[in-house]
Amino acid sequence: MHAMHSKFIDADAAAALIDDGATVALMGGGGGLMEATTLFQAVERRFLASAHPRALTVVHALGIGDKKSLGMNCFAHEGLVRKVIGGHWVWSPRMQQLAATEKIEAYILPGGVSSQLFREIGAGRPGLFTHIGLGTVCDPRHGGGRMNASARDDLAEVVEIAGREYLRYKPYRVDVALVRASAADADGNISFEHEAANLDAQSIALAARASGGKVIVQVKERVPRGALRAREVRIPAAWVDAIVVDPGQRSSYAIPFDARLSGELTGAERHRIDAADDEPFGERQAVARRAACELFEGAVVNYGVGVPDAVARLVARRGELGCIYQTIEHGTYGGSLLDGELFGYARNASAMLDAPTQFDFYSGGGLDIAFLGFGEFDAEGSVNVSRLGGLAVGPGGFIDIAQNARKVVFCGTFAAKGVRLQTGDGSMRVLQQGGVRKLVAAVEQITFSGPQAVARAQEVLYLTERAGFRLTPSGLELFEIAPGISLQHDVLDQMNFAPRMAAVVGVMPASHFTKDDDRTGAMTLNPSAERAPGETT
Repeated sequence: MHAMHSKFIDADAAAALIDDGATVALMGGGGGLMEATTLFQAVERRFLASAHPRALTVVHALGIGDKKSLGMNCFAHEGLVRKVIGGHWVWSPRMQQLAATEKIEAYILPGGVSSQLFREIGAGRPGLFTHIGLGTVCDPRHGGGRMNASARDDLAEVVEIAGREYLRYKPYRVDVALVRASAADADGNISFEHEAANLDAQSIALAARASGGKVIVQVKERVPRGALRAREVRIPAAWVDAIVVDPGQRSSYAIPFDARLSGELTGAERHRIDAADDEPFGERQAVARRAACELFEGAVVNYGVGVPDAVARLVARRGELGCIYQTIEHGTYGGSLLDGELFGYARNASAMLDAPTQFDFYSGGGLDIAFLGFGEFDAEGSVNVSRLGGLAVGPGGFIDIAQNARKVVFCGTFAAKGVRLQTGDGSMRVLQQGGVRKLVAAVEQITFSGPQAVARAQEVLYLTERAGFRLTPSGLELFEIAPGISLQHDVLDQMNFAPRMAAVVGVMPASHFTKDDDRTGAMTLNPSAERAPGETT
C-alpha cells in the first residue's frame, strides 16, 4: 500500500485553494486568540496581487483582529468579501466601514449560535433549533440579524414545537474552514496543547468536511508520526486537507508563548493565582463593588467585557476566586482572567472545553450570574450592545449568556462622552454631565429583551455609578442611588424616560465609593441568590 501524499503546503498554496464565491469559516478571538494569522495574511496577499479570491462569504463566531491590520482586517477589502456573518465586529473598523457604506452584506449571529450551527452543519442536521435570540435583533421579527440595507437574507425562522416558539437558524454550505492549532504529525493529526483555548475549531472543520469543502489548518510545528497521543488529537487526519506550518505562531499578538495561558502547568504552579493589576480608583471600581454584592459562594459566573472586567479583578484582588466557578464563553474555567484586548485568555485555567459545549452549558441554564456590559437600555429593560453609533458591533456571546443566566447584572457607566466624575471619599459627584445618554426611551437594537426576561422570570439588575435599577413586570424600576448623587438632577433629568420608583429608594454603602476600602476577606454570602437544593432553572 502506498503512503498518502503529504498534506503540508505553504501559506500561498493554501490561499490558492479558496475559490471565488466560497463560504469561508474562520475562528479566533480578540488579541490573536487561536487566530490563523498566516493563513489570513496569505488570502489578503493573494487578493491584493490578483484580485482573487473574490466575493467570499465569511462567517465567524467571535471578534477577530487588532483594530488595525490583523484578523478580520485582512478580509476587509472591497471585492474580497461579499457577505459577512460576524459574531463581533469591533476588532475590524475597516470591515465595519464596509458594512456602513453598503459595500458588503452585513449580518450578526449570537456567538454561541454560530459555533453550534457549525456543529449542526457538520452533522448534516437541518439547522440549529434553539430559544436563543427570541425577541432580539436575531429574531426575524426584529431584524433577523441584518445590519445594513444590503443584507436581505433570512438567517433564521420562527418555528413552533409542542406549543412553544423557537428559532431555526438555517444551515449553509461551508466551502473552506481556516483552523488554528498547535501541532500536526506527519499523517495530519492535529493537537491544541499549546493553545489558550479550543474555541470552535472542531465544529468548523466538521462543517467544511460535511459540505464537501476543504479543511486548512495552521500549526506552529510538525511532529513525527506517532508523536501525538491519541487523546491529544483534537482533529483527526481524516478531516484535514492541508496544513501550513508557521514556526513564528504566537499565543497572542503580544505574547510569543506562555504555558500559563495554555493551561499546561501542574501542581503548585497551576494553582498560583496572579495578582490583579491595579488601576486608579474610579467609577468602574465603584460599580464593581456594588455588582460583587450579588455574588454568593459556589456561584457559576460569567464576566463580559467593559466594566464587568473590574468585577473580575475585584474578586481576584479579594482572594475570592476559590469561592466561585468562573467561566468564559470561549470554553475556559477558573484561572486569572485577562481583559481588554486579551479578553478570552486566562492564566492557569482549571479546565478548557470547546466553545460549542460551553454554550450548551449556558443554554441549559448552567449560569447562576452573568455580569455584562451595556451600550444603552430602555424603559422596558431591553439592552443594546450590538449596534452603536450606526456601526455593526455584534453581540459575541452576549445573547447566549444574557438570555440563559438565572441572574443578569448589567454593569456600566450612566452616560458617555464628556462625563466628569469625582469619587473616592465615600460619595459620587457629577462635575460634568455626559454628551451621550445611555438610558433611552427605546434602544436602537434589541440585544437583550426585557419583556422576554420578564416572561422567563429572570432576575435582572442594571447597575451604574449613579443609580441601580431592576426589571419588573411593569418595566424598569429605580431602587437605589449613590451617596452624593442628586436623584433629580444627576439621574432622572439625564434619562430619556421616567422609571418606576421603588417604594423606598435606598442609598448604596459609602464603602463602595471609598478609595482604599475593598472589603478584603471572605465573600459575604447573598442567601437570597443561592439555589435551593434540587432547584433547577
